[in-house]
Amino acid sequence: MIRLHLASRSPRRRQLLQEAGIPFQLLDVDVEETVVGDPAPRAIAAALAEKKARAGAALVAKGVVLGSDTVVALDGRALGKPADRGHACEMLRDLAGSIHSVITGVSLVDAATGRALTETDETRVVMRGMTEAEITAYVASGESDDKAGGYAIQETGDRFVERIEGSYTNVVGLPMELLERMLCAWGESA
Repeated sequence: MIRLHLASRSPRRRQLLQEAGIPFQLLDVDVEETVVGDPAPRAIAAALAEKKARAGAALVAKGVVLGSDTVVALDGRALGKPADRGHACEMLRDLAGSIHSVITGVSLVDAATGRALTETDETRVVMRGMTEAEITAYVASGESDDKAGGYAIQETGDRFVERIEGSYTNVVGLPMELLERMLCAWGESA
């Protein structure tokens, strides 16, 4: 069995792993969430996921470290986490009435060897229009804080979503279907 370490501060990722019954040890990593090079949302999500996994791998002698990062993509540009609540309002105004993508990078790194496997998943989200009052009240609730795109589908932000096309857990922050395929492939190639 793979000894898994989660390099993340995200309570959502911890909860998804726990609900799936996947045992893991938590690693508290702090990485600068910037990427040099390709600004494409998919490339950003993959690079940051691997950056987090490698930072976690530096903290342990053995085991597989999981890193993950989620970005919201609208018209080819990446929306990360809002810098403040004003920025969250701007993001939500842009996303209101849109069809956008949520892209999550998932990276596994072997702490002992440095071997890595990094993939991404994409879910399309159809969001309804929102009034300025709805946006202001939602952001004031604090729910948009530290969330890619400024909303949380697993909390009350789902009321703004008309439908999704793809993985729900990807929108939450960790595509469990992809992770399970990656863990199976990792175990088979070990």
